[in-house]
Amino acid sequence: MLTHRRPIVVALVIGMLVTGAVSAQTSQAGAPAPTAAATATAAPAPATAAPGDRMEGLAAYYSSRLNGRKTASGGVYNQDALTAAHPTLPFGTKVKVTNTKNNRSVVVTINDRGPTQPDRVIDVSRAAASKLGMLRSGLVPVKLEVVAAAPIAKGK
Repeated sequence: MLTHRRPIVVALVIGMLVTGAVSAQTSQAGAPAPTAAATATAAPAPATAAPGDRMEGLAAYYSSRLNGRKTASGGVYNQDALTAAHPTLPFGTKVKVTNTKNNRSVVVTINDRGPTQPDRVIDVSRAAASKLGMLRSGLVPVKLEVVAAAPIAKGK
């Protein structure tokens, strides 16, 4: 009876060892090393944001099927609102996003986390993508500029 379970147990142990080796490699430096594309196009964002902070990279927009789902900030994603996801900027930060291909801009509010792809710096809502003229292309080079820091949360 145990002989049927042995291959599964061996596979699980090997999987745990491999996963442990991979996580040990990434945790030594604190985070996985960025790819060349990420290093060249998107500067790491500060933990806090001040007006005038700038970044560059690629932007994409949310799929319509995510409309109505919960965001990382606890709100609900509304594809008609001018919102965006950024990996580290505080929720509530206002960011001017400029499509460098056509020079169209929009100000969005950060309310979600992402993108997770190393060469992307922001994911915008469908409404913001429309204002940026990126609905057909889906992915465009952008410049970001923080225009207003996140409001300070009031203590309870």
